[in-house]
Amino acid sequence: MTDDLPQGPAPAPVSPAGPDEMRPPAMPRRLALDEPMFTAPGLPGTFRLQLFTADGARAVAVATQIAGEEGMGLTNGAEQYAGAVWERHCPDQEVPPVWVERQLWPEGSRQEVRFQRVVFAGADGYRPNGPRWRAITHEELQDLAGAPVATDRAGYVPRPAEPEPRLVFEEFAVARLGRPRPFREPGCMPAGVRWWRRWTRQVLPRRGARTCCWYHGGDWHTVSAMALDVLQRARAQGVEADDVEELAVAYAAAVGATGWETEALATLFNLADAIQPDSETGYINGQHRSQALLEAGVRRTVVLRHVYER
Repeated sequence: MTDDLPQGPAPAPVSPAGPDEMRPPAMPRRLALDEPMFTAPGLPGTFRLQLFTADGARAVAVATQIAGEEGMGLTNGAEQYAGAVWERHCPDQEVPPVWVERQLWPEGSRQEVRFQRVVFAGADGYRPNGPRWRAITHEELQDLAGAPVATDRAGYVPRPAEPEPRLVFEEFAVARLGRPRPFREPGCMPAGVRWWRRWTRQVLPRRGARTCCWYHGGDWHTVSAMALDVLQRARAQGVEADDVEELAVAYAAAVGATGWETEALATLFNLADAIQPDSETGYINGQHRSQALLEAGVRRTVVLRHVYER
């Protein structure tokens, strides 16, 4: 949050969702707010906010966003977005609202569209921390909210048209990637990757998988080598950026890639999910994959750039 905002309550633990929390309150919640273009101070990005409240009960907030919508995505901005809703709409509650998010992916995408309940480990002021994602069905969510929950992104108003950038996939030195933030996963992202550690890994690379999460679940050396080959083929064939993912998946099948390698390769060429470095904030997308690449000592990979023609 920005420095000029009022101070929040004292740090408070936020209990994981248990039977009591998921049980509807004695007085049913009602839809108190449906804001189609919620924005948080100092944060790029918008989403549809449905807020369900009842006296004496924890509020339930449902955030819906289109994948690729302008600004920060729901996953990357979970702590900031939930904190902004907490501070603005239910500042007297000791814990943030029950936070549920829904990312709408385009038809044909490999990503699954579903509601996800975000459970925070704690909070510092109005800033929740330690998010964990759990699937929740539409029926479970409506029982919890006590009222119908819309599933679409009604009311979305795109920003005024600006000069369209040209989307370009390009080869990038991994050691030049920014320091990933925030560090949500103690086992995966304890404190970013410091400069001495990333250069050490360049000399002494590490291969293999870890069991902590999907992002560390395979060999990024192999995937990045495949990505560089796909990039070269795409350029030689004149394939546009929005068609390179399809080329990558076909390439993975041709070389006998594993399921994890195919999925990881596809993410590097997905326009809504590719690693996108940003000079001001560090990343538009791709922090956790960058963490895994840096820790493994991968030397070069593929990132997505927005190039504005002069």
